[in-house]
Amino acid sequence: MSTYKNLIGKEIKFLTTNPDNDAAEGQIWYNSTAGQFKNIVGASTWSSTGSLSTARRESGAAGTQTASVVFGGGLAPNGNPDTAATEEYDGFNFTASGNMNQAREGMGAAGTQTAALAFGGANYTTGGVLASNEEYGGSSWTAANAMNNPRSYVAGFGLQTAAIAVGGGPGTAVTESYDGTNWTNLSSPSNVPGILFTNASCGTQTAGVIFGGGYLDGFGKPPGPKAVTLEWDGSSWTASGNMNQARRRLGGAGTQTAALGFGGYSGPPTFFNVTEQYDGSSWTTLSATLATATGSMHGSGTSKSALSAGGFTAPAPNIVGTSYEFNNTINAITQAAWASGGAMNTGRSEGQTAGTQTASLMSGGIIPGSDAMTNNSEEYNGSSWSEGNNLNLYRRGGGFGTQGTQTAGLVSGGNGGPSSPAAGILSTAEEYNGTSWSDGGDMPATKFAHGACGTQTAGLAFSGYTGTNVNSDKTTVNTTYEYDGTNWTAGGNYGITNNNMAGFGTQTAGVGVGGSYPASSAVYEYDGSSWTSGTSVPSARRGMGAFGIQTAGAVCGGYNPSAATLSETLIYDGTNWQVSAPLATGRISLGGSGTQAAGLAAGGYPALTTTEEFTGGTSALNIKTISTS
Repeated sequence: MSTYKNLIGKEIKFLTTNPDNDAAEGQIWYNSTAGQFKNIVGASTWSSTGSLSTARRESGAAGTQTASVVFGGGLAPNGNPDTAATEEYDGFNFTASGNMNQAREGMGAAGTQTAALAFGGANYTTGGVLASNEEYGGSSWTAANAMNNPRSYVAGFGLQTAAIAVGGGPGTAVTESYDGTNWTNLSSPSNVPGILFTNASCGTQTAGVIFGGGYLDGFGKPPGPKAVTLEWDGSSWTASGNMNQARRRLGGAGTQTAALGFGGYSGPPTFFNVTEQYDGSSWTTLSATLATATGSMHGSGTSKSALSAGGFTAPAPNIVGTSYEFNNTINAITQAAWASGGAMNTGRSEGQTAGTQTASLMSGGIIPGSDAMTNNSEEYNGSSWSEGNNLNLYRRGGGFGTQGTQTAGLVSGGNGGPSSPAAGILSTAEEYNGTSWSDGGDMPATKFAHGACGTQTAGLAFSGYTGTNVNSDKTTVNTTYEYDGTNWTAGGNYGITNNNMAGFGTQTAGVGVGGSYPASSAVYEYDGSSWTSGTSVPSARRGMGAFGIQTAGAVCGGYNPSAATLSETLIYDGTNWQVSAPLATGRISLGGSGTQAAGLAAGGYPALTTTEEFTGGTSALNIKTISTS
């Protein structure tokens, strides 16, 4: 009788704790502490994500699951007219980008989010099948040399500088290659066996694959949806294992040896939600299915991490902007999310925050419908806000960022004074002990709309405005001040003169993000003596909420001149930024507190009293117990 090692190639190990890395995939072990056999199980799932702003079918797409671009397509109600609209996907939301030069659908696509290629297709308003070709640079499209053969519903794969186009109507079996400048008709045997169209495709210029679709009527092949799979090696096509479900107008992603095929239809009203994975020779039907059977979508990403965007569903024609993410992983993943919290009693923006998600402090700010400052102070217990004792001075902009705790809070400078309204810029600081506010040490100079982080006994205030009056006498500075609980001393100058940035972290490991007018994408890190440039945020912004530490921080909301008020959340690992779950309510000049795993966003304009709680995403090995009963 064979053993587990002979069958699988690994022994069953005896361990006191479970392994913590993916090297254990496929392994069975005995956990002697728990007295149980364990293994790691992979799982495939589709989950809903942010919808396209413009519902469309037969669009083009390029990139990865978390950095994709979708372009063109046919609009509701029946795919006519076609659109030139372009949208970029960041892992949560679609954002409008520069339009294509030629509205079209059914085009071939290749490349990445910042270097995409769109070729061929059709415009049903003009009735024309196209040979035109466009290149995308991350914000705008540029016309490039056209294909040799006009064609729609054409398959495409590769890169912007190394692409393949094959098949399509009105009827050509010719394969063309693109070198970044010109298209070349490749000589036989590069022709596909029969004229395929409406199929899915993926891969590189020298290792591609097309699958599904159908043959054009009248060219020696029967019509209808097909399960055919053809592989491309850079010079010729070879038939491979058929899909399990014949279908047209399906989505595809991945590579020649690891592809994903999903959705599609055999002609309305028969749509499919079936997903199959390809290993380079055969297809396997997965248990994961699209929530809604959909066809005419376009896919991007890999066979384990893909995006399906738009398409149409029954009853046809029902063109949608619905999008889904596919994940195949041995990790159990929990997505980050924002949830509603209790509303503040006094709505405000530009307040100062301190503390954690379940023990936060909000003080000062600007009150609704007025330029008047407030000295109101409130405490949050994880579900509701309660009134605390007021600040001694009315003020707003007394440091943007989390500074201190609910029982040991700190505000520094700001715009205000002993009465409201006031336009004076302050140098005074105040400390909170959980019950009341008392005067702290004065900064060496006035400061307003500056970044702030740290604690009551080790605080940091950087950049911002200085002067006497916010309306008539203020100057943006790069000065940094450090607080020891009694006195403020000068620290290293901030990297740029700036204001309205967000701060998080500590006095010896702080981070300043964005800011300025109209907005900045700059990021700087502080080591206790000097600031160094960090990785910029993906797009310029100011007036954000912030929370966390230098190696695990986050900013949310804010303002960007092109996108206006933001709902986006960005998380930082000390090196790179990643887009995370958006706020339910976009806003500017809000307060933030807590950690990257458990953050809080409160107030801001125009939300004012709105509070939201952030739960960070998690990823852990999907370890299962094996029953021995």
